[in-house]
Amino acid sequence: MLTLLFTAIFAGVFCFDLFVVFRLKNGIESKRILPEKFSNGDNNDITLEIKNNYPLEVFLEIIDEIPDQFQIRDFNIKAKLKAQSSKIFPYQLKPTERGEYHFGNTNIYVRSILNLVTKRYVLGDEKMVKTYPSFLKLKQFDLKTINSMTSAYGIKRVRRIGNSFEFEQIKEYVQGDNIRDINWKATAKKNQLMVNQFVDEKAQNVYMLIDRGRTMKMPFDGLSLLDYAINASLIVSNVVIQKQDKVGLFSFSKNVNDYVAAERRNHQMGMILESLYNVKTNFEETDFGVLYSAVKHNIKQRSLLLLYTNFDSMDALERQMNYLRAINKNHLLIVIFFKNSEIVELANKSTHSEQEIIKKTVAEKFIYDKEQMVLELSKYGVNSILTTPKNLTIDAINKYIEIKSKGLI
Repeated sequence: MLTLLFTAIFAGVFCFDLFVVFRLKNGIESKRILPEKFSNGDNNDITLEIKNNYPLEVFLEIIDEIPDQFQIRDFNIKAKLKAQSSKIFPYQLKPTERGEYHFGNTNIYVRSILNLVTKRYVLGDEKMVKTYPSFLKLKQFDLKTINSMTSAYGIKRVRRIGNSFEFEQIKEYVQGDNIRDINWKATAKKNQLMVNQFVDEKAQNVYMLIDRGRTMKMPFDGLSLLDYAINASLIVSNVVIQKQDKVGLFSFSKNVNDYVAAERRNHQMGMILESLYNVKTNFEETDFGVLYSAVKHNIKQRSLLLLYTNFDSMDALERQMNYLRAINKNHLLIVIFFKNSEIVELANKSTHSEQEIIKKTVAEKFIYDKEQMVLELSKYGVNSILTTPKNLTIDAINKYIEIKSKGLI
């Protein structure tokens, strides 16, 4: 008899919980807020806005269907939401490759305080977001930001030598402007510091040349060397335009697939961003003869060429040296290639066994070969930067500012 009574009570409570949870068709509403596009290699903000239409507090388990590229199988947000209230649930995603990312539905499991019944809501629409090169870092490396935080970013101040200028406009003084350019007449009228802004009389051409051959597929900290080169190219291009120069782009391997002529127009950065979005490696050996022909055919004015590439041996460099020398004859070529930071760490480790000594010796030989490549390029008058993926952007900006300030183009 007592068992029947408990069974009846449990059945009544269960039915009550069933009624509470399932009585509303739209008891929960959800809205996913996504950025227009993702920035590759950066944390991108996503927001889930959940609304509780129930007249009582509910307990939620939120599972958002995240794109397959992230390989996240344990996404789960647990929370409680008061009656007739809304709450924001932010999270971040860090893509490591460019392309299309497809979101699915937002699944929300709802239960009351009785915790006897759970209702599943499948909400939201499927949506695709494109991942572009790291445009979020453009603000970080904005020229004004760089000028005010030079030491923090590791960017060198270089004194400008012997360039000619023409007047462009009068603007408000910002930290880093030359005090000798203060316009005292305009300052008195505006009651704040105003300076004369000048630009070089002749805008110079700067091209980003991106090798998309097999050696650029090597991974580092989640991104390929190709992606590091692409992200750096975008940021350096932005600095070039802010410096009033013209910027253009090539990507190449067995052929030239992406070409943007050097310009300084308003939508130039948009064109470069769209071009970089589509750059993919084809896993083939790069033909620098193709690059030489493209440069000779398309770039008639002496230009600064920043070549992002990688050589896995001295033989690989020597096979391409004639083309590099030929390009450097008519332009100022900077060959940018990579140190392997993991090998550097291995070479610096103390050894305790014969196997460790062998690994250390091989690592030291690899480092030595890279340093010899720099000397080999220098012997033929070709400038180079040997850098780590982490320092690539800073080193490329430094080299451009140095060349610009010395009037070497």
